[in-house]
Amino acid sequence: MTHRVVAIDLGGTNVRAALVDPDGSIIHRDRRPTPSGDAQPDVLVEMVRAMAALAAEDGSPVDRAVVGLPGVVDHVAEVLVAAPNLPQAWLPFLTDAWLTEQTGLAVSLANDADLAAVGEANFGAGKPHRDVVYVTISTGVGAGIVLGDLLMRGRYSGGEIGHTIVDRSLALAGNDGTVEGLGSGTAIGQSMKLLGFEPGGTAITDAVRSGDPRATAVFDQAMQSVGIGIVNLCWLFSPQMIVVGGGVGMNGDLVLPTLRRVVAELGPEIAEIEIVNAGLADDAALAGAAAWWGAIGRSD
Repeated sequence: MTHRVVAIDLGGTNVRAALVDPDGSIIHRDRRPTPSGDAQPDVLVEMVRAMAALAAEDGSPVDRAVVGLPGVVDHVAEVLVAAPNLPQAWLPFLTDAWLTEQTGLAVSLANDADLAAVGEANFGAGKPHRDVVYVTISTGVGAGIVLGDLLMRGRYSGGEIGHTIVDRSLALAGNDGTVEGLGSGTAIGQSMKLLGFEPGGTAITDAVRSGDPRATAVFDQAMQSVGIGIVNLCWLFSPQMIVVGGGVGMNGDLVLPTLRRVVAELGPEIAEIEIVNAGLADDAALAGAAAWWGAIGRSD
């Protein structure tokens, strides 16, 4: 793309909007609490229109927007089909068609991890490579996969590493043996709460950094589970680089050594796969909007 684009990153807690240059640079930005009590997502329309107005004032009008969503996108029907952390009444409105009609811009929906993967692959830590997997470790665990500079996707957005099973015994017993169930920030918080730690904030990472043996053991076990999930992605897609982001994942000093060790021990015996932190941090999804059309093979 050679023109600016409006980017939206919709989360269960906040909505972020940005006007983004073709090189991924953010020119203007806005952030608002997600109005979960609203009957429909008018906040998205308002924020897209506001960014479009700023673009017009700058003399660089925009004609398209990308909306990143925390859920499964149907890329054929161009609708959001599942998003447990968003108001369910919003789902009928979260479509390319409705948002395009309401904003006057061509709108494309994206899974938020896919959008962040495109951002990191094109403008962030993965920029030197063509095959990049982005993994976010936060409240949940997700991933986006870019191969040959194109986002890997079928009819439905994929890369759901968090829902892959890494502990067969737990799964067969009816318990949560998934990467997310064992390695997410939520899972770590639940385990630490049982040990008497206060959830939230930096209490857990502070305890790990201070050398608390209980906190260290919980955190290392969680990252081993994520590491096994990443190993599976490496065997499937042979990426040149794994880029790790998210509220938990950006604690690189605590997270990356374990992930690197597990991948080195269990991953493919090919050229070393780099594992690094995201270069764009929280802005990866917003920046990704600038390269989204190209990454999904569209020029319109």
